[in-house]
Amino acid sequence: MVNSHNVTIKGTKDGLLLRLDDTCSFSTLLKDIKETFKTHAHMYDEKHVVHIHLHTGNRYLTEEQVSQIQDVIDPKRNLTIDSVDSNVILKEEAERIIKEKSITLIHNVVRSGQVINTSGDLLLIGDVNPGGMVMASGNVFILGRLKGIAHAGCLGDMSAVICASQMTPTQLRIGDLYRRSPDRDVVPTEAECAFIDDEDDLIIDKLTVLKKVRPNLNCFAEGGILHG
Repeated sequence: MVNSHNVTIKGTKDGLLLRLDDTCSFSTLLKDIKETFKTHAHMYDEKHVVHIHLHTGNRYLTEEQVSQIQDVIDPKRNLTIDSVDSNVILKEEAERIIKEKSITLIHNVVRSGQVINTSGDLLLIGDVNPGGMVMASGNVFILGRLKGIAHAGCLGDMSAVICASQMTPTQLRIGDLYRRSPDRDVVPTEAECAFIDDEDDLIIDKLTVLKKVRPNLNCFAEGGILHG
């Protein structure tokens, strides 16, 4: 491990971890980073790319500042910054995360020709009729009959799930995968869920398996009741 007043360098199996002081000025930090790498240049093999992860604590770095750090470390990029970890984010980013993690509650019947599109999770209390469609960037929970189209993870979240009290959809979509409703002689009488399994197949199964396949899911609909 290499230490200076404002810079700590630690070797890892993936490259170098650079911990940067978050109380000094950025100009002082740049100067210390430059001196640290200049002093210990003999420790790094210029023939191989070394990947660097920055940890900035309570300091937020702009893209320009990251670029400046890269230039003082090594403009030739034999030492290259791969990632930046910070305890702080921009207000806009925080608002986006909150929006994506939120649950939109709608109490309505989605009729033919209607489309509901939400950010985060969708909890629909009502049916989705044939020709109707519900979409969410997160999970889709339907306390009712799903006869139309449901699209969870519509922005690319392949871990999203679709749950319905009665699952007889025209089509199910999760991320960029889709499947039509399976042929059934009998309409299901218990709640079911749809998810992407380890083989990248879109599976429909009993809702009780959801705890096993998505253990980190905070809430889900089961038998018409929302559990936390």
